[in-house]
Amino acid sequence: MTTTQNSRPEPDASGGTPEPTETSGGTAALLPSEAGHVSEKEARQVAEAARESTWDRPSFGKSLFLGRFRLDLINPWPSSDADEDARAEEFLARLREYLVTEVDGAAIERDARIPDEVFQGLGRLGAFGMKIDRTYGGLGLSNLQYCRALMLAGSVSPAIGALLSAHQSIGVPQPLKMFGTAEQKQRFLPRLAAGEVSAFLLTEPDVGSDPARLATTAEPTEDGTGYRLNGVKLWATNGTVATLLVVMARVPAGEGRRGGITAFVVDGDADGITVERRNGFLGLRGLENSVTRFHDVFVPRENVIGGEGKGLKIALTTLNTGRLSLPAMCVGAGKWSLNVARNWAADRVQWGRPVGTHEAVAQKLAFMAATTYGMETMLEICCRLADDDRNDIRIEAALVKLYASEMAWRIADDLIQIRGGRGYETAESLTARGERPAAVEQLLRDVRINRIFEGSTEIMHLLIAREAVDAHLSVAGDVIDPDAGLGRKAKAGARAGAFYAKWLPTLAVGRGQSPRAYAEFGPLAGHLRQVERVSRKLARSTFYAMSRWQGRMERKQAFLGRIVDIGAELFAMAAVCVRAHAERDTRPENVELADLFCRQARVRVDALLTALWENTDSVDVAAAKRILAGRYADLESGVITPPDELPWVARWSPGPSVAADVRRRIPPPQ
Repeated sequence: MTTTQNSRPEPDASGGTPEPTETSGGTAALLPSEAGHVSEKEARQVAEAARESTWDRPSFGKSLFLGRFRLDLINPWPSSDADEDARAEEFLARLREYLVTEVDGAAIERDARIPDEVFQGLGRLGAFGMKIDRTYGGLGLSNLQYCRALMLAGSVSPAIGALLSAHQSIGVPQPLKMFGTAEQKQRFLPRLAAGEVSAFLLTEPDVGSDPARLATTAEPTEDGTGYRLNGVKLWATNGTVATLLVVMARVPAGEGRRGGITAFVVDGDADGITVERRNGFLGLRGLENSVTRFHDVFVPRENVIGGEGKGLKIALTTLNTGRLSLPAMCVGAGKWSLNVARNWAADRVQWGRPVGTHEAVAQKLAFMAATTYGMETMLEICCRLADDDRNDIRIEAALVKLYASEMAWRIADDLIQIRGGRGYETAESLTARGERPAAVEQLLRDVRINRIFEGSTEIMHLLIAREAVDAHLSVAGDVIDPDAGLGRKAKAGARAGAFYAKWLPTLAVGRGQSPRAYAEFGPLAGHLRQVERVSRKLARSTFYAMSRWQGRMERKQAFLGRIVDIGAELFAMAAVCVRAHAERDTRPENVELADLFCRQARVRVDALLTALWENTDSVDVAAAKRILAGRYADLESGVITPPDELPWVARWSPGPSVAADVRRRIPPPQ
């Protein structure tokens, strides 16, 4: 979150703002002159400039954080096109058959490699073109059906789920779909739909979530026909096998040239590209993840996506729906875990009873079932809202990514505990002893990355918090901006006074206080009343915090994280109530699951509300400063620590590669 605003326009009645007029230089003007050497303020400005600053469509999540419970935005439960669903079901049936009969997930884990034949088989099925329009040879699946396909694939091999997700959700297809020219789509999308693999390259050895320090450059050629790329990219999922890349690089600003961080489509076999190594990880052992070096790589100007200086905005906008692929695999992990836990806890007997009937295990089973239902419902409503394109889902998509990645980790950890020693044992070892090969320890390793992929939990908290308080910063940003002059502060004060005079009274009383409110939801009505009441309380807490801390609020990351976590729980509660109510005749058991989830969520919300103001945040920060200064270094004695000959972050310098190229090319199917 940043409080560095530039006289943002006053929000409208829904909390949104009209499109601001771009200043000369735009995003490029905010880039530091030298990558890798930026101040905290410069870093914030670059991130702020890349944000989508307008809200031209309604947002359930944004309204929720403002204390406005817009249930009408998700109720009635959105429907989908029956013909398109039937077509997707045919594909999902073929995909399921292929995964069951032709893919050996245990072999992928053992060999740390997805076989060529699997790439080819997925290509024949059209799995690499699930999100590509049929015009270009793809399947044109909806977001919902695409996520269901990822669930299937990830349940057999999470590495395959990651392959397909990185290729389509953040790789070349999605940014071209949203920002590409007709010529670019015609040139690249048929290749990708047919089975070529793409990758997204943003991260660098010393650059993660702080794009202001991006060091890869794209120098325009003298003849104006293109650019020369130079730099090193780290952790490029699919990077060793991709033949088409989306690369983010800094174009220098110049006379008549916008410059700035720019997105390029790059041929993976272009001269000057070296895949220097394939990275190995705790989990996802079949993942083809690379360190890739660019040395004077020529990229034609026709391969710029969206224009110079638009790279970060393209990346963030792409992720609004691209993030849905990751919670899809988290939901799949929850479903798989629940199946293993249920069958094991019913079969395993201890102290004369199945272990699942003992309260200590029963609590875990209840949490797993309720939370899997909650995660699935959040994902489904986000997909349906994204498919009808009538709502802005940037907050909702970020919330489900954050929530599902955290909850899937808890579910996997509980599954290990329920399984006991067998949970810690590998599937191969279990098989050797004649027991069912439930790869629980692999699941734990594989799901852990989801709390880091596509925005770590900590970054997601800040990203969502920034959007949640956007209305406040739009009217009061200059009041709390230390760089704003008296004139700007005075104008902002006047705007803020007018906004809060209308807004604050709406937080005092709401529909949730009426005992008859939401009666049509039957046994779930009380939960919706609670969501409405807590939504207003959350908004009041946010306002009080901004009044108390002002410009320092952006550093109150623990507080902001709790605000976001409460919002995620409220979003999930509302969604499960609406879904269960819609399915009450066809799936009456889901009303029970929704009630169970809401009861558990309310306990978590109460704890988070208490922790907003009763916590050790300031003490922890003070202690951390002393820890970093080495005051307690003696506590680390008595063990052998990692050697210090090498740096924590590897350095690199421009120039040709001195490493062997380890790229892998998948032969075309026979």
